[in-house]
Amino acid sequence: MRNLVYLWLIIACAGILACSNNEESERFSMLTTPVWAADSLLANGTDAGGPGGILEKFMGDAKFYEDGTGYFGSYTGDWRFNQDETEITIVTDSLALPIICDIALLTYQSLKITTVVPNPLNPLESIDIRMTFNAR
Repeated sequence: MRNLVYLWLIIACAGILACSNNEESERFSMLTTPVWAADSLLANGTDAGGPGGILEKFMGDAKFYEDGTGYFGSYTGDWRFNQDETEITIVTDSLALPIICDIALLTYQSLKITTVVPNPLNPLESIDIRMTFNAR
């Protein structure tokens, strides 16, 4: 009988641990639930999402899958939160460097991220990027 009690205790502990490891944060759910449609893509305060713009390839939809993969306009790659879920890092083979973005706003309806990148025409200068998305 005592062995049966220990067995049930072990099963209960394993079940509790398995459930706690599968819990997602609310921010993770907010990011991965919708498909995001690009609303505005700005570089130094100017529209950069149109034809020929520096952010042209980010135009369109973005989807952050729960497994850490996704698509971001015409790019595909991987994404991850930083430890406190205030930044997103996007890695794609199509870009030379990972993009590390600050999350300025994240709700189930809106996503706004900002970052600073080197100017491809003059590496000594930087470009302030702001991308806003709405949930589809």
